[in-house]
Amino acid sequence: MAQVKIYALSDVMRPIRRTFSDTLHACLVEALGLPADKRFHRFMLLDREDFIYPPDRSEKYTIIEISMFEGRTVETKKKLIRLLFEKMSAIGIPSNDLEITIFETPRSSWGIRGLPGDELGLSYRVDV
Repeated sequence: MAQVKIYALSDVMRPIRRTFSDTLHACLVEALGLPADKRFHRFMLLDREDFIYPPDRSEKYTIIEISMFEGRTVETKKKLIRLLFEKMSAIGIPSNDLEITIFETPRSSWGIRGLPGDELGLSYRVDV
């Protein structure tokens, strides 16, 4: 399971939102082995006065926050981060303008489809 929040300037992200989501999801599927039909992305599109960032970032500055079950290896998480830098750069978000944070929590701390996360039967592995 992975829930993703994307923070970016509204006028910059809106035209590329679908491509961004497709690229992001492809990285999650490749690195984490998520099923292709498990896409949970939330875009937090901000007005310029509501998104303050340092002068060494451009208007393409984007923050990705990934919340997921714990259990992936350090290598798997690094693979995801590297893929995101590579693939987002290819769609016009340079590495200097992308920040990624991964938050991991125990499955027991999630509630999904009426059950605690550790009681769910998953169709994919988390220990990758």
